[in-house]
Amino acid sequence: MDDKPNPGTLSESSEPLFSFGVIADIQYADLEDGYNFHGSRRRYYRHSLLHLRGAIEHWNEESSAPCCVLQLGDIIDGYNAQYKASEKSLELVMSTFQTLKAPVHHTWGNHEFYNFSRDYLTNSKLNTKFLEDHIVHHPETMPSEDYYAYHFVPFPKFRFILLDAYDLSVLGVDQSSPKYQQCLQELREHNPNTELNSPQGELFL
Repeated sequence: MDDKPNPGTLSESSEPLFSFGVIADIQYADLEDGYNFHGSRRRYYRHSLLHLRGAIEHWNEESSAPCCVLQLGDIIDGYNAQYKASEKSLELVMSTFQTLKAPVHHTWGNHEFYNFSRDYLTNSKLNTKFLEDHIVHHPETMPSEDYYAYHFVPFPKFRFILLDAYDLSVLGVDQSSPKYQQCLQELREHNPNTELNSPQGELFL
């Protein structure tokens, strides 16, 4: 039996090639504590900003600084739209991110679309497509202008790909557009609920 260590195997003494940070579901709002859709989990809307600040302090103090941070969506809560506080809340969270020493790659979740249109997001600070790798694209593989997705290489031989999870969705889409009607038809075919935003039952989307 060969007891020689595999050169590709990590050990406790192995040096990491690189590191990156991940944060998701900040869902900030200047509101009292509440609950999730099912009422089963408490949400601390104001307190979420403290968690973000704590994460940023940790990343900034790392001896081996992360090459980047991935913000995986739902940066502010959908309740902001009801109180017409979407832009104010987003600006507060984005100003907090400015204290981070590493670049941030933002993805868009459902709460982004509860608050903003796709056109707004495309022209906002949440569009970090300028951080993508600029390589030659074949014309037939070029996405449409409103498709938010890109890729980048944080370290040689590692490629990160950010995808547009709401490309086909009724969220953030002009309701008079053919695309909205297509998505609405798909949703109604697979969602048995009267409230189409309800996760009750099995969805095959």
